[in-house]
Amino acid sequence: MMNTSKNPEFKIEVGTIISGKWHHHSYRVIKALGYGATGYVYLAESDQGLVALKISSDSMAITSEVNVLRHFSKVQGCLGPSLLDVDDWIRPGNSKAIPFYVMEYLKGTNLLKFIENNGDEWLGVLMLQLLADLDRLHNEGWVFGDLKPDNLLVVGPPSRIRWLDVGGTTIQGRSIKEYTEFFDRGYWGLGSRRAEPSYDLFAVAMIMINAGGYPTRFSKRSETSQHLPQLTRAIQSKPILKRFEKVIISALQGRYKTAIEMRVDLIKVIGSQNERPQQDRVNNQTNPANHYRYQQKTARVNTATNGKNRANNYRAVKKNSKWKGFIETALIAVFLILAYVLYLAGQIL
Repeated sequence: MMNTSKNPEFKIEVGTIISGKWHHHSYRVIKALGYGATGYVYLAESDQGLVALKISSDSMAITSEVNVLRHFSKVQGCLGPSLLDVDDWIRPGNSKAIPFYVMEYLKGTNLLKFIENNGDEWLGVLMLQLLADLDRLHNEGWVFGDLKPDNLLVVGPPSRIRWLDVGGTTIQGRSIKEYTEFFDRGYWGLGSRRAEPSYDLFAVAMIMINAGGYPTRFSKRSETSQHLPQLTRAIQSKPILKRFEKVIISALQGRYKTAIEMRVDLIKVIGSQNERPQQDRVNNQTNPANHYRYQQKTARVNTATNGKNRANNYRAVKKNSKWKGFIETALIAVFLILAYVLYLAGQIL
């Protein structure tokens, strides 16, 4: 769950028009999308179409998030939503300026819902995408911080994971600004809340646990200082998580220093699963995408085989025709010779 906002004054009613003081763009509130420690996010209608608008009384938080989004726009790849507008709103009856910013509205499916609807085989694929994005973020000197399924959306086609809320993004070396207990290594006694790549990678492991069999999550069972045994049992009790056990536990223990290290190990696990011929045959029958590719491959093989057979048949027919033509020519020649011989005999007689 997202952290509860302490600013109930910003629970804006549907239909409210928010007009910017400086840029004079107007936005009509359609519904609330979420809320966090720094404010509310609303779906709004504008001249540019549907947008996501975040509003908060914490001007420093808004400024920080805007800077992050601006920085993301310079990083190769689609890390977060595009920043569209930054302004202040003068609420009717209140002279105090309320800061807000407007982002691209990403329409898609929540990560957990997407995996539930499309199958567990998507878990590894989407985590590979997420790790590639995190590597770019970490190389720029940032840590996502409050990484969880609530802040991840799957858009497409083609299916692609995107980030939603950048409010917890922190410069490396500082203390994490926002976190959610289930995905926080400090909560599980498995590390500090210092902003470093391994903090995000711990959260990736917990996202896999959340998506791989525990959609409602769970709490630590005791107040002991370390809870790895509980998490290990949770992993081993779910078939999909058991496949990735080595990778998940390594991330929980902080063994990975970079997202690429974790990604390489995840690729190895997925690759080793794909090397089983019998399983591949089963997948070709049960997975629509694999079945389609299997059909296409079979069609290409059949086409090539049929083409080869046709070529062989043609050569055989051509060869037979050659001999048939030769015999026919020889018979005609013999017939003509006999006819000429008879003609000469008649002349003599």
